[in-house]
Amino acid sequence: MSVRRIGNLRRLTCCLRPCSFHQVQPGAARSFVCNPDPLVYSKQALAYSRFGFLCHPTGPLSRSLLSSRSYKVITAAMASDFQSQWARRPHSEPPPKAPNGGKYKIAVCQLCVTSDKETNIANARDRIEAAADKGAQLIVLPEMWNCPISHESFPIYAEEIDAGLEVSPSLAMLADVARKKKVTIVGGSIPERSGGNLYNTCCVFDRNGDLKAKFRKVHLFDIDIPRKITFRESDTLTPGEGLCVVDLDVGRVAVGICYDIRFPEMAMLYASRGAHIICYPGAFNMVTGPLHWELLQKARAVDNQIFVVTCSQARIPSADYTAWGHSTVVGPFGEILATTEHEEATIFADIDYSELDTRRQNMPLEFQRRGNLYHLTDVTRKELAANPMKQGSTS
Repeated sequence: MSVRRIGNLRRLTCCLRPCSFHQVQPGAARSFVCNPDPLVYSKQALAYSRFGFLCHPTGPLSRSLLSSRSYKVITAAMASDFQSQWARRPHSEPPPKAPNGGKYKIAVCQLCVTSDKETNIANARDRIEAAADKGAQLIVLPEMWNCPISHESFPIYAEEIDAGLEVSPSLAMLADVARKKKVTIVGGSIPERSGGNLYNTCCVFDRNGDLKAKFRKVHLFDIDIPRKITFRESDTLTPGEGLCVVDLDVGRVAVGICYDIRFPEMAMLYASRGAHIICYPGAFNMVTGPLHWELLQKARAVDNQIFVVTCSQARIPSADYTAWGHSTVVGPFGEILATTEHEEATIFADIDYSELDTRRQNMPLEFQRRGNLYHLTDVTRKELAANPMKQGSTS
């Protein structure tokens, strides 16, 4: 492919794989054969020529990029020895091309949860159907939407997911409504019983009602704030041992549950795996909720230039565990796209994944990281690469 030179910076390195430095000679020819490894994943993708020049496959666009300050910043950074490609190990994957042009309507169902499991299931179904009727394509439910949050409730309300839908009424409902309404559902979480253990588990269903992913909460909520709140999930629940990134008809979706949002490394790995959006079913409390709930959502979104969705239980003041509520959708620039207060409600937001590309061009963090000073290792992705027969992105 013929390309035009738009820079002649010395000691350039490829952003996606380690490569030898290319020495640039003054007066070199202005047309080269393009290296297929792209520098920037966007509509304005740059690439290196085999002589080390930063190029674009179209002449007019190359000229426009030459005058673009944002790309001058990129090239200046790449001209140094930052080795940004090594800041993530394995190297970061770009988000895949999403179906439907990457534009979707998302619904977040903040539900009142009672001690009556059948009532909770029926209420969730009503809310999902109503959201689907209003055009939602991706619907998110809260953490522990089928049972109260308490150590006493978890074993009573737990379901054996691996045994099939016949013995899991909560998931049978989600599969049925997803299939009938042709919607994708990130099914909050329910207590799961498996192998003598209890887990806080989220199941994801596609628009055909098929179970596409199962994620077990990785970081358990064990805290002690004297005279305010003490809770230890680990007294009853077992932590999961894997991450969850799944390709769906609404893009590449990652999942965390509540306390997982406090761990930025997890969100960084999700972004590195090319996720478009991270969904966090949750139920922050009345102590940490007012201070941290919105802050953490914005932090994860801005840190990774990604969409973040949180879905909480509605607040019931008389409950043993009182949820903060305030389910929210945050854009990749930290902007709040939709939110609510503490009552039962469904909020909607229109999301456009092209915003990811825009914000990553505005601030090209991926190419400004200091791989020569630090790196983040995705352990489970390395294991998968070494043994493709192992289970991948779900736990």
